[in-house]
Amino acid sequence: MMYQHDIDPMPEYFDRYIALADDVTYLDALQTSLAELEDLPKSDWEALGEQIYAPGKWTLKDLLQHLIDTERIFTYRVLAFSRNETQKMLYYDEDAYAKNADANRRTITELLDELKLLRQSTIALYQSFSKEMLLKSGKSFKGNYSVLTIAFMLAGHQRWHVAIANERYLPLLKASSAGL
Repeated sequence: MMYQHDIDPMPEYFDRYIALADDVTYLDALQTSLAELEDLPKSDWEALGEQIYAPGKWTLKDLLQHLIDTERIFTYRVLAFSRNETQKMLYYDEDAYAKNADANRRTITELLDELKLLRQSTIALYQSFSKEMLLKSGKSFKGNYSVLTIAFMLAGHQRWHVAIANERYLPLLKASSAGL
């Protein structure tokens, strides 16, 4: 099995997400992140509705849709890299995706269910890889990174955004209940 400390070199930019994942096997990191989705305060997130903590920021539904979109895009990259794709992967504009996803018409539960199903699919994909496939890397707009790297990036990316939700969105509930 391969661990976070086996990532070499550590890619710039994505290192901030990777650092948030536990130094366990890549499958354990993905499984843990799946389990963490069960512990999210769904009713609090639903109660927030379309509130945002600052102008121009996403709603929590937009944030969940961003996690879904990012995972789909990066699992495509994982598949491409594992199959020796030589093309540079295209940039994706996360703000344009969020704007065009219309996530606010959905419920938090719907979005979380989709994210959980997607994570299960990602885990199944990673279970199919040999050690050689995990070490394959590809080119992107942010440099090169490996199949292994993306597993830890996805787990840490989720933690990054859940921390933002807890730090910046959940206080909005306290403020509204206090009549502020």
